[in-house]
Amino acid sequence: MAQQETTADVDEVFRVETHGIDPIPDEERHGSAKDLFWLWFGSNLTFTYVINGSLAVAFGLSFWQATAVVVLSGLSFFAVSAAGLSGIRTGTATLVISRAAFGVRGNFPAGVLNWVVSIGYTIVNTVVGTLALEVFLAEIGLGSGSAVRALSLAVTLALTFAVAMWGHATVQFAERWMAYVLAAGFGVLLVFVLPGADTSVPAAAPGLSGWSLAFVVMLAGPFSYLPMPADYTRYLPRTTSLKSITWTGALGGFVSSVALGVAGVAAATQTDMTDAVAGAEGLLPGWFRPLFLALVLGGSVTNSIITLYSSSLNLQVLGIPWSRSRAIVISAAVTAAGSLAALFLTDFTTSLLSFLSLLIIVFAPWGGVFLADMLLRRCRYDADALHAGSAGAYWYRAGYHPAGLAALLAGMAFAALTCDSELWTGPLVAPLGGADLTLLGSVVSGLTYWALVRRGAPAPVPSA
Repeated sequence: MAQQETTADVDEVFRVETHGIDPIPDEERHGSAKDLFWLWFGSNLTFTYVINGSLAVAFGLSFWQATAVVVLSGLSFFAVSAAGLSGIRTGTATLVISRAAFGVRGNFPAGVLNWVVSIGYTIVNTVVGTLALEVFLAEIGLGSGSAVRALSLAVTLALTFAVAMWGHATVQFAERWMAYVLAAGFGVLLVFVLPGADTSVPAAAPGLSGWSLAFVVMLAGPFSYLPMPADYTRYLPRTTSLKSITWTGALGGFVSSVALGVAGVAAATQTDMTDAVAGAEGLLPGWFRPLFLALVLGGSVTNSIITLYSSSLNLQVLGIPWSRSRAIVISAAVTAAGSLAALFLTDFTTSLLSFLSLLIIVFAPWGGVFLADMLLRRCRYDADALHAGSAGAYWYRAGYHPAGLAALLAGMAFAALTCDSELWTGPLVAPLGGADLTLLGSVVSGLTYWALVRRGAPAPVPSA
């Protein structure tokens, strides 16, 4: 009975979570692997995947080719979900665990950039949700203009902030119940969009550039989750198996991302998806359009909830001496300011998206090092040392792990040389026929890390 009361005190739905990045004690662990299915399923029922699927067609791929890219990219959720085992073993957040790979100080720059990426994607989702709600309010007769747009923004931010501020248990509860509604709605969307898909083969075969860009677009979403899977497994009992969390979490992310990605592919073969919301809306019967706009809003909120929640843990990793529930106010304030700029300064959203796409040069290699380190350690860490600073085993040389940082730089160099984005085109893109191989920076960094540490691979720490 005492254990149940403790659990309710710190991680109960609609009560503010008291834990942050501090290790979750075994007596307060609860839940099961099936919770991860609903978390990743609900958070990926976002219209972003419809947009990404339509872009694959815009790059010259046929319906079946683009669908293959969507399906193969969805398999990456198995790696994301498996990385959650580190949270079960340590009871703390992903960006605390990555100190083992980069050192306490060496981990700091990636922490800063990850916070920027989390807030950037939260802003993008907030803007998409706000615009959908604005159109919805106009269609039901509440008018339009700056006042309605401001109201739409306030509602979208409130829905996101309230859930993320309450914390872990409320996040999981909201993702599950919103997933029921969103899955039903997006299922109807598929019924309307899929039958009209043009499955004919285009006259011109897509080049290597088209294939690579399609993979970069579809894999960018799953890769952006790599710094956060342990944030949502750290409350699970230590006995939870790798197999169970890998399959349940991966299936959740795979099913929702693939279903919506294929919807985007099908829509792009039928209509102009330059404005994806308007393009998809034009394929739907009139009675379903208001519901479709509500789906866009709901999907934006479910995705923003987990990124905003993780950003509050991220701030604690960076040394903000506040509780998680107070630190999230900083992230929410920056999100609100960025969303205002994106909604009332027309060129801000494009610039933000270009900047975020460029950051994959850092996060693909970062993910490669993190996963390689986790495999070498067999996902066993000295949990106390992760929080011990200079007194712990992960201080290495003045707070930096040479092997981790060298591998990260090697992967970043490769990614920068082969990146094809609006803000930067690497010198190897043209010789490679226009191919964008940025994501392979993760493979380069992972192999480099393995080569540097294989002889002195860190000994696994026995489980408590």
